[in-house]
Amino acid sequence: MPLADSSQFATKKMMYQPLLLTHSLLRFALLALLTAVALCALFGWQNKKPFSPVHNMLGLLLLIAAHLQLLLGLSLYLVSPQVRFEAASMKDPISRYWLAEHLTMMIIAIALITVARIRGKKTANDELRHKQLFIWNASALA
Repeated sequence: MPLADSSQFATKKMMYQPLLLTHSLLRFALLALLTAVALCALFGWQNKKPFSPVHNMLGLLLLIAAHLQLLLGLSLYLVSPQVRFEAASMKDPISRYWLAEHLTMMIIAIALITVARIRGKKTANDELRHKQLFIWNASALA
């Protein structure tokens, strides 16, 4: 049995660095996409522009990046040597941030991005679509 435990530890350790690097790099792409989608929606709403396939593609890429980021983050929880799910972790502000606060805030942001995509797809009026996309995505950015 100890051999299996050390083998699992080695596998987790090997997975941790690439997952962390990918998660860290993807955040920049996600923030850039979220900013681009929110700004395109704001300008489209203010200037009464039609909703174009480019707007749709940016929104889809944002949704994919957000959900991929969530999956990478959850994978990091499983393989990270720093994550310890125990009561004492909640007393340490840094551990509490990474265990509870960061996860909660990111799930809320991804939920807002998902709601923006769904509401935007269901709205026929282009001006209203841009407005809803701006409000929901700007909320996720905040």
